Amino acid sequence: MSQTAEKFGVLKQTGEGTIRSTDRGFGAKPSARTGGREMPFSRITVDPKQMGGVPCIRRLRIPVATLVDMVAEGMPMADILSAYPDLEEEDVREALRYAAEAVRERELPLLSA
Repeated sequence: MSQTAEKFGVLKQTGEGTIRSTDRGFGAKPSARTGGREMPFSRITVDPKQMGGVPCIRRLRIPVATLVDMVAEGMPMADILSAYPDLEEEDVREALRYAAEAVRERELPLLSA
């Protein structure tokens, strides 16, 4: 497992080969609207009874924020998919689109130089 995977709390469980992430991500629940049209996110689920309502990928308990962080740190797609065998490449792409929409939907404070 790569150091980047370890940084994000990705842990392989022996025997079953499953993955657990200790990163709970962020709890933002933005509307999925752009220019007055709905943007469907068929792979993103938000369930108050699962992961405290944090946006996850297909009810897999893999937070969107975890995937976005991995991509931001430069982790190759192959390493992400290796760390989370249940994921598909389209899951990661949709997580990035969802994150972009979340930022687009609200104003974030920026530090001036």
